[in-house]
Amino acid sequence: MLIAGFPAGAFQTNCYLVAEGPGSDAVIIDPGQDAAPNVRSVLDEYSLTPVAVFLTHGHLDHTWNAQELADEYSIPAYIHADDRPMLTDPGMGIGSALSSMIGDLEFVEPQKVVEFVDGEDVEVAGVRWAVDHAPGHSRGSVLLTPELPADPETGERISVCFSGDVLFNGSIGRTDLPGGSHQQLLDSIAAKLLPRDDDQVILPGHGPQTTIGAERTGNPFLVDLPDVQKKGRYGL
Repeated sequence: MLIAGFPAGAFQTNCYLVAEGPGSDAVIIDPGQDAAPNVRSVLDEYSLTPVAVFLTHGHLDHTWNAQELADEYSIPAYIHADDRPMLTDPGMGIGSALSSMIGDLEFVEPQKVVEFVDGEDVEVAGVRWAVDHAPGHSRGSVLLTPELPADPETGERISVCFSGDVLFNGSIGRTDLPGGSHQQLLDSIAAKLLPRDDDQVILPGHGPQTTIGAERTGNPFLVDLPDVQKKGRYGL
């Protein structure tokens, strides 16, 4: 698998491209402010064909270039229904304190929008993606977990989750914006992330990657959460 990522824009939002390998179809995840030029560069570098834009949630720092790229390549943008209104009205998700960054800019939906559904598996770019609704940072935040192939030489299978702003390296998403709830976010993490294996890699919306195990033992925001041991829907 090919996973390329880079931070973009004033908020240094991580944008990712995921493909089976060079020369194949690709998914663009969270193309935020000023992400489009780098997305095009990665597509050209690896001869990738974009087939979808995935949005972990509707906040503007993750969606700013979504419409531009989706319409440029005539591909759909996927987002949870609860956050879809922010595609045309991003101010509703960032509050009055941050609305000045929008100014008089106008935003429109991509021509093609598909709504994520909790618990579904989406087949895109030759990859099966598990979608888990994880509200708390925003009402429509989702976790995106691709089913990656096993290494042909070792047989090992790496597990990766794109967590958006639900879980970070040593932190969790802010909950003081409209639609946020600290308790709901903790509940989402306890129910949707802690049941997973310690070695699952977390690729967050900001900052460096981490693992479930590292956050289970070292994230100060999770110390009071129950250490869930039961197996989740991934069989982990």
